[in-house]
Amino acid sequence: MRLSWESRALPIVLRFTRGRAYRSVQSARDHIDQRALRPQPYGPPTGLRSDVSLRVTRRSGWPIYTLTSTTYHPPQRTVVYLHGGAWVNEIASQHWQLAVQIAADARVEVIVPIYPLVPFTTAAEVVPTVAELVAEKMAPDHSVCLAGDSAGGQMALSAALMLRDEHRLVLAQTVLISPVLDVSLTNPLISAVRDPWLTRAGLLEFAKRWCGDLPMTDPKVSPLNADLTGLGPLTVFSGTRDILNPDARLLAEKAGEAGVDIDYHEQPGLVHVYPLTPTPEGRAARAVIVECLRS
Repeated sequence: MRLSWESRALPIVLRFTRGRAYRSVQSARDHIDQRALRPQPYGPPTGLRSDVSLRVTRRSGWPIYTLTSTTYHPPQRTVVYLHGGAWVNEIASQHWQLAVQIAADARVEVIVPIYPLVPFTTAAEVVPTVAELVAEKMAPDHSVCLAGDSAGGQMALSAALMLRDEHRLVLAQTVLISPVLDVSLTNPLISAVRDPWLTRAGLLEFAKRWCGDLPMTDPKVSPLNADLTGLGPLTVFSGTRDILNPDARLLAEKAGEAGVDIDYHEQPGLVHVYPLTPTPEGRAARAVIVECLRS
C-alpha cells in the first residue's frame, strides 16, 4: 500500500511537535509536574457538528459528557469512549471529533468520561469506575461498547476484563486504537521500531505513575497479561511505526488462540493512533470504527 503524502510527512511533524515529553525519564517527570500545575481544559471545542447534542453530568466528581444524534432517536447502543494521552494529558480536539462522528454516523449514544489524571490518580481508582459506568448502562435491550486510544485503549481492555470477571458481562464490541497493552514495555521487538513520537523511557515513566501500588503485571494496567477467554469481539488498529505495535500483534495472536473474535488492522509505515490523524488513512480507519460500532 502506498502511503499518502500526509502520512509520509507526519513522522517529521511529530518528531518536532509531539515527542518532547516522551524523550527521557526527566522530560516525562517535568511534563507531569507541568500538567499538575497547569491543568488543561477538557470541554468540547466549538464548531462541532450541529446534528449532535451534548449534555454533561457528574459522577464521583468526574464530568461525564453524553453525545447523541439529533436525527436518530432513541439510540439502541451506548459507546463509552476513553481518550488517550499517557494518563497525564487531557482529552484533545481529535478525540472529541471522533466521538462526535461515532454518535452521528453510527447512530449511537456516546459517553465521554473526563477521568482524573496522573499525578492525582492511579489505575486502581479509574478502571473500576469505568467498569461500573459501563455496567450501569447495560440492559437486555441496550448493548454497550467500549472504545479507547493509546492509554484509553489500555483502560478500555482492562475494564472489559473486569466486566467479564466481576460483573459477568460481555461487551458487544471493544475498539482499541494503538492501545498500551503491557506497561512494562519489555517486548524485545520494541527496540526495533522507528517511532517518531513515543519512546520507551518516557512512556515507562508515565506508566509507573499510573500503576501506583499495582504491579506492572496486573491486568488493570497490562491487559495483555490476562486470560482473554470469554471476551466479546475486539477491533484493533496499529501502525508499524508505533512502539506499541509489537504488543498489538501479540494481542491479536492471544485473542485468536483464546477464541475471541478479533478484527486486527495493521498498517505499515503508519504512526501511533493513526486513525485520529488528518490523513486519508486516518479517515478510512474512522469509517471502519463507525461501521463496527453502528447500532
